Amino acid sequence: MSNLSLIIEERAASIGSFLVGRLLPFAQKRAVGPFVFIDHMGPVQLDKGQNLDVPPHPHIGLSTLTFLFEGSILHKDSLGTSVEVKPGEVNWMTAGKGVVHSERTPDYLRKVDKKLHGLQIWVALPKNLEQMPPSFSHISADEIPAWEQDGVQMKLIAGKAFGRKSPVPTYSDLYFLEIKSSKETTLNIGDDLFGESALYILSGEISSEGNTYGPKQLLVAKDSKICTFTIGENTTVYLFGGEPFPEERFIEWNFVSSDKELIKAAKLKWLNQTFPKVSGETDFVPLPQKGKF
Repeated sequence: MSNLSLIIEERAASIGSFLVGRLLPFAQKRAVGPFVFIDHMGPVQLDKGQNLDVPPHPHIGLSTLTFLFEGSILHKDSLGTSVEVKPGEVNWMTAGKGVVHSERTPDYLRKVDKKLHGLQIWVALPKNLEQMPPSFSHISADEIPAWEQDGVQMKLIAGKAFGRKSPVPTYSDLYFLEIKSSKETTLNIGDDLFGESALYILSGEISSEGNTYGPKQLLVAKDSKICTFTIGENTTVYLFGGEPFPEERFIEWNFVSSDKELIKAAKLKWLNQTFPKVSGETDFVPLPQKGKF
């Protein structure tokens, strides 16, 4: 019997001037463990004068994880943070009761050709921490645990797995792994996983139980404990998951919560512009009339 419960194809979604590939949420699968939202950005070629500009916008009830393969993003937030995220680094912002941030092309790249490619992920907070104070962490590429195992290169971007722990300050039991192969290899890694699990194919292909899957597909497992697959030559995949929360999470625009009243309050707060401000920023993303996924 197949261990796959669902195959999700990447879908185009707009984030203003850019189209991204949306993986989660999906109609038949709103979350995988605490992961409630995943966008695949790019790869996109940006010419001179063409830049990423996402003005200040708010979040509650989640942590955001930005992980780039190519390019650079300048992150600024209402905590006073101003930091550039580059490939292999992790930006981890915990919104808690409320934070505002912007994402833009850094000044030194705005008048040159450049590329942008990466993942943007939302991880819901446990119910008792949904209203925690906001915080921000930037983890450099050399701080991320990396090792070779069964002929593949592994990187533990966030969470814990394989007896290792990432320095990213997560608030629930989860894992987010990068697996890269140079040759075809069969992996049996279920014993090191827990909770719900899904695998995203960035490039190359994997095969399982006689079926082959390729780029831009998200495979959701029925049981993470029997996660076995053959990873093809020169393939990169991202394996993520963890323990699901007992309560449903509601998503409306940039807000995530187990309590719809908290989302209503956040919407009103943004409409009235009483969220904290991002220093040096004057514009903002207006609240959409229809903000549900």
